[in-house]
Amino acid sequence: MKEFILIFRLRDDADAKPSPEQVRERMNWLAGVAAQNKLADKGKSLSISNAKTITSEIVTDGPYTEIKEFISGYMVVKTETIEEAIELAKGNPILKIGGTVEVREVLAISYSS
Repeated sequence: MKEFILIFRLRDDADAKPSPEQVRERMNWLAGVAAQNKLADKGKSLSISNAKTITSEIVTDGPYTEIKEFISGYMVVKTETIEEAIELAKGNPILKIGGTVEVREVLAISYSS
């Protein structure tokens, strides 16, 4: 099995404070992924207000202001293919409120001496 990170993005910070119904829907989706034995790491939510962006010369508040979306959280799933990971991602309730899910394969880094 391969691991894929699902990166959740939102456009409005108000969406980062979900209603109790939205929380239940998200938890049910997560439980469904876990029930399929596809959950490698349930991930975390990420702070919007307590963030910094560092370049080679400067530190700025928050994520880049020119982006239209911000990363609100992530999780890691284990599937045979990226297509299977995409199918899992398509069920995420964040899509119903205009959010997006980015799917990327997690690569194993091999250090040789």
